[in-house]
Amino acid sequence: MSQPRTGTIAAVATAPGRGGIGVVRISGDGLAALAQALTGKLPQARHATLADFFAADGVAIDRGILLYFPAPHSFTGEDVLELQGHGGPVVLQMLLARCLELGARVAEPGEFSQRAFLNDKLDLVQAEAVADLIEAGTAAAARTALRSLSGEFSREVNGLVARLTELRMLVEATLDFPEEEIDVLRDTDAAQRLAAINTDLSALLDRARAGSLLRSGLHVVLAGLPNVGKSSLLNRLAGEERAIVTEVAGTTRDAVRETIQVEGIPLHIIDTAGLRETDDLVEKIGVERAWREIERADVVLQLLDARSGETPADHAIAVRLPAGIERIVVENKCDLAAQMAERLVSGGRVHLRLSARTGEGINLLHDELLRVAGWSGHGEDVVLARERHLEALRIAAEKSALAARRLDQVELCAEELRLAQEALSCITGEFTADDLLGEIFSRFCIGK
Repeated sequence: MSQPRTGTIAAVATAPGRGGIGVVRISGDGLAALAQALTGKLPQARHATLADFFAADGVAIDRGILLYFPAPHSFTGEDVLELQGHGGPVVLQMLLARCLELGARVAEPGEFSQRAFLNDKLDLVQAEAVADLIEAGTAAAARTALRSLSGEFSREVNGLVARLTELRMLVEATLDFPEEEIDVLRDTDAAQRLAAINTDLSALLDRARAGSLLRSGLHVVLAGLPNVGKSSLLNRLAGEERAIVTEVAGTTRDAVRETIQVEGIPLHIIDTAGLRETDDLVEKIGVERAWREIERADVVLQLLDARSGETPADHAIAVRLPAGIERIVVENKCDLAAQMAERLVSGGRVHLRLSARTGEGINLLHDELLRVAGWSGHGEDVVLARERHLEALRIAAEKSALAARRLDQVELCAEELRLAQEALSCITGEFTADDLLGEIFSRFCIGK
């Protein structure tokens, strides 16, 4: 959907499959006539009306509730009809087909939300929050998406844009009076105002980075020699027996995945085959897959046996781990080694002593993973950011920081402020290319 399309659109707005209720949504101009043709009644605005939905030959397709929202007081800003009937797939497809006979066309993914954006019913952040709310995988993600939908994130961005605009006006005004520019900027505390903007931009970017974890989660790979307790740790974290645990080395042959939540953050835990040289063909494939999972990890938990500590074989694995991937050394089986669960720092590397069998020290692992994710100290103030939001905030912060260093070069300072403002405005959609809009809304579900 690269360019906005016109006309009346219709789609089944409820999830596929059978349900107690199914909804067909219609948006366009002059829908009162369509409603009368479909139901034999002229709909009353914003009132639920019991009605029969008729086919072209006058035979009833279904009986349900008719809702009519005339423009501009609707989700899309156009006339909107909702037909709430029984949730059988055949019935809903018959209703949709009848709407198409009456002049509608099938809506493209996200087209209802796109029309709401184009008609100034939502800004781009709020439109994206609709999809984020639907796709939320945790309660924390759902709450954060709802705050964005209510306009919280947009208000913060717009506030920063307004402050940058005011500062731009001040800086650019001095270009007409070059002999007075330094005094004007000093007298209006331009440096202090820009420093405050930079501080708030940095704080918002930090909250956005933390909030992005609510969408994507953290990919955590359990790696190490055979029989160090990787599968036991997966089972402990998952709270159930997800992986087979035996005393036989090489029991795990393929990756086992489980998603858990810690303080609302999704953690995608991946148990892998023990890393060792082997002549067993199946186990060798498992080891190769384990290394591929490690390459894609956000953080690697390298498990050791606390009774033996780091062996030469463990060191060989550590040396081979990819640079740039966070590594936490987990000394498992501390109960068998008669050691207490604790967090240590050795050689600049975090070591956690715990017992996957008893659960002792698991809370230390939870805390460490949240620290690595940058979540510590965050709560209900995070922003459910997408990658494009993060990139725009990074650019705005960079340009605003450059502007602060170039206050004595007024032309350059003014340009950096303009670029910072433009980057922020892209977040809410004030300046957004049509092809980007098409990409964003095409990822929505049909009916939204």
